[in-house]
Amino acid sequence: MKLPRRKFLHLAAGAAALPAVSRFAWAQAYPTRPVRIVVGFPAGGTTDVIARLMGQWLSERLGQQFVIENRPGAAGNIAAEAVVKAAPDGYTLLQVGTPNAINATLYTNLGFNFIRDIAPVSGIMRVSYVIVVHPSVPATTVPEFIAYARANSGKINMASAGSGTPQHLYGELFKMMAGVDLVHVPYRGGAPAITDLLGGQVQVIFSPVPESIEHIRAGKLRPLAVMSATRLDLLPNIPTVADFLPGYEASGWQGLGAPKNTPAEIIDKLNNEISVGLAHPKINARIAELGGSVLAGSPAAFGKLVSDYTEKLAKVIKLAGIRPE
Repeated sequence: MKLPRRKFLHLAAGAAALPAVSRFAWAQAYPTRPVRIVVGFPAGGTTDVIARLMGQWLSERLGQQFVIENRPGAAGNIAAEAVVKAAPDGYTLLQVGTPNAINATLYTNLGFNFIRDIAPVSGIMRVSYVIVVHPSVPATTVPEFIAYARANSGKINMASAGSGTPQHLYGELFKMMAGVDLVHVPYRGGAPAITDLLGGQVQVIFSPVPESIEHIRAGKLRPLAVMSATRLDLLPNIPTVADFLPGYEASGWQGLGAPKNTPAEIIDKLNNEISVGLAHPKINARIAELGGSVLAGSPAAFGKLVSDYTEKLAKVIKLAGIRPE
């Protein structure tokens, strides 16, 4: 039987629309089972805390459990690779952060490309950093510290949480821009680095605010400048590094990613729910307690931040000749 042309075109158009309709319906129903958020670091750290905070919010909003799965190792690369290899169906997500941007250049033998293989979902938190020195250092400002470092070239020890960590890279960026020679002393984590700074074994660290704020408040460590583009509410009287070194900006960030080819409808649904959560006073307050600020925005905006930071830190890694431990 020959169909009339008008009816044939109507049926053909309907058939073509079916995939889009089914994707939309699938996204509307998502999630229908528990979702995993894979975290590349141990339980209890800032990355894990933020993942659990947002996981609980999403569980309450979407009616399915968002389960945190800690898979530490290789500076977060084990977790990232597990998510890259997962089905792109929205049921396996990655808690992403600054180390992922660093690892993209630091490790030359990764079995994946972070920028290409992880789709951005949403930013969650920006973590501020601060330059802190031991009280024995005779400097109260960045210019005084630069002058002191130049007068004592190669004699000032700069602690970090390990080679290739944000503390290390942000210190190297400062060295390049300020024209000073600080001796890098890597530790196995931020806590032991701060302990030795308190003891005077090292003189300076480029520290995440959450790791040093209590010691700053107690007067045991002296802040010279925050490394964000603007001053912090937690340290309102402390200037920015950029006030003295124009263009210097360094901060950490946390967000969610998914395997590439995850349906845009699912990514948008997650982004919308996270955005609502980031506007909630309780989540806002918890992020502030952790020394951070809300990092909301579209998947594209978060993707640009990740891409820009990856490119920026790649230059630092190459110029400083940094290698993984």
